[in-house]
Amino acid sequence: MKKGIGLAVIAALAAAIAASTAHGGPKTAAKSQSVSCKSTLKIALVTPLTGAAAFLGQEQLTWAKLAVKQLAPQLGLKIQLLQGDTPVEQGATPAQTLAQKYVADKSVVGIIGPSTSGAVAASTKTYFQAGMAHISPSATRTDLTYTLAGVKEGTPAFFRVVPADNIQGPTDAAYMVNTLKVKKVVVFDFQEPYSQGLASAVSTYLTAHNVTVVRLSAPNTTTDYSSYVTKVPSDADVVFFPTQQPPAAQTFAEQLVEQGKKAVMFSGDGSDAQPQYNKPAGGYISNFAPDITGIAADAAVIKAWKAANPGQTVGSFGPPTYGATQVLLNAIKLACTKGNGTLASRADVFHQVKKVQIKNWILGGSFKFSTKTNDPLNAKFYIFKIQPDGSYKLVS
Repeated sequence: MKKGIGLAVIAALAAAIAASTAHGGPKTAAKSQSVSCKSTLKIALVTPLTGAAAFLGQEQLTWAKLAVKQLAPQLGLKIQLLQGDTPVEQGATPAQTLAQKYVADKSVVGIIGPSTSGAVAASTKTYFQAGMAHISPSATRTDLTYTLAGVKEGTPAFFRVVPADNIQGPTDAAYMVNTLKVKKVVVFDFQEPYSQGLASAVSTYLTAHNVTVVRLSAPNTTTDYSSYVTKVPSDADVVFFPTQQPPAAQTFAEQLVEQGKKAVMFSGDGSDAQPQYNKPAGGYISNFAPDITGIAADAAVIKAWKAANPGQTVGSFGPPTYGATQVLLNAIKLACTKGNGTLASRADVFHQVKKVQIKNWILGGSFKFSTKTNDPLNAKFYIFKIQPDGSYKLVS
């Protein structure tokens, strides 16, 4: 099936795991990788800590640290959090290098991330071959968990706690059609996996609903968009701008105004960062996480985070990272219990991830994985509108 994984595919993936075990895969290495659950176990956060998307990674890091501090002792675990930097400007290489590094360290039992879709695609095979689970708090490319046109970039080792672009794209496009009543939309991509996947999802929906779509493509190293703004038709209603660099969204929005274009900006989750992108008023942003400050059950965790990060504002990328860390820690605990206090290999953790359920989920409600894919069950995207004071107001 194009929008899911059928039973035959699931069986094939199960066979792949079995085959890798039988031919020097996860289980063959288990004897040399056996570790005691009483020892300090390592997990790593793989995210952009420097570069244009550092805002994302630094926010995620603060929440991963808090999750380890709060949850590991509750689960009877000693956990060391490692930090792996994957600057988006450097492409696939950092993610590949880090994957090899963490696989080589037998005390690393799981990965949070990678945070970006390109980094996931570049490293997931390495993690899978080592039997190591990796759980992303923000990688949304659809074909990381779904087979599209016969292609699936992800592996069974990849999980995520946020929905995919096949939910974000139609959500954004439906809002444009049903609420904004668009007739013509300019859709950008930035020649990298995140934007290309999201742009395609939006374009497909809009075209199916008789909206004229104009496609534009720019390198993700672009800093001046004035020449692209000139290509935006004067009668375009919306520019969909799925960048992973909020300052780029800010620059483009300002240049739209400078050139007198009437089109409204609509950005994906990669632009969701205040104050790097907070004007002009009237633009829209979608994100996989709500504003958790409105969730009463999160009051204590928010208080603890603010105490550890004075002066900072709760964003959208951090809370899912707390959740991803929580899922990984619970999988480790389940594996340790099943192994009577010993992890024969990282594959023990891998095979427990899908079983984790969280009653009081940081994003609201409860959490468990879909039975069809390694995505969260019934997850959704939220749409915000930029207000005159630069704040984001939830509108859908």
